[in-house]
Amino acid sequence: MNDAELAAHLAHCAGKILLEVRDSRMFTGKALGKAGDQTANQFLVHALREQRPEDGLLSEESKDTAERLGKERVWIVDPVDGTREYGEERSDWAVHVGLAVNGVPEIGAVALPGLDGGIVLRTDQPAALPDHQGAPRLLVSRTRPAAEAVAVADQLGGELVPMGSAGAKAMAVVRGEAEIYLHSGGQFEWDSCAPAAVAKAHGLHISRINGSPLIYNQADTYMPDLLICRPEWAETVLSAVAAMDSAR
Repeated sequence: MNDAELAAHLAHCAGKILLEVRDSRMFTGKALGKAGDQTANQFLVHALREQRPEDGLLSEESKDTAERLGKERVWIVDPVDGTREYGEERSDWAVHVGLAVNGVPEIGAVALPGLDGGIVLRTDQPAALPDHQGAPRLLVSRTRPAAEAVAVADQLGGELVPMGSAGAKAMAVVRGEAEIYLHSGGQFEWDSCAPAAVAKAHGLHISRINGSPLIYNQADTYMPDLLICRPEWAETVLSAVAAMDSAR
């Protein structure tokens, strides 16, 4: 398998594992999230070390090491993006398998196991963006909507759409369910590497909210913000955020 095929296969398999863990009814609450995270992570980590032993690896559920910093190719994975949604048996959670090459999110797959019987969006199978007329829809956290996103929505006359995981939000833009995903509450590299790669492959704009590029495989894995949106909205959103910053 090439890199894109491997990413998609691993995301799909990890998603099936997570559904089996949940459907076993052996775990509830936080124990379910922990069991799902650890089980899927073991599969992903072992599979990547077997299939791509020379590459670096960063996973939310594994201890980080400095070894990856010297690698040009680094796999960045999130076994369960949206642990709360996974435990609540909602559909808005995801599995992320991404590959950053020299810090750029180049290859990736995002599985949405709870949606439509399970789907995987991937960088090697881009599709045309669906048409949308009218005011934009902006994706926000179910519990902590980003202040910038709320302000941009007010300015553009847009609609706020609450949703769970970062991957689910990014893929909602890919799938034409919204036009803008603006997040300023802080994330980590595994939250956005695969989604950013998939979004970019589908023709979407990806950047920090100041317009600078998203850079991965950093010593500090914290990423303060990101913007994933349809290209026709990028300049408007970036300008609105810049104006807010200037007004502070």
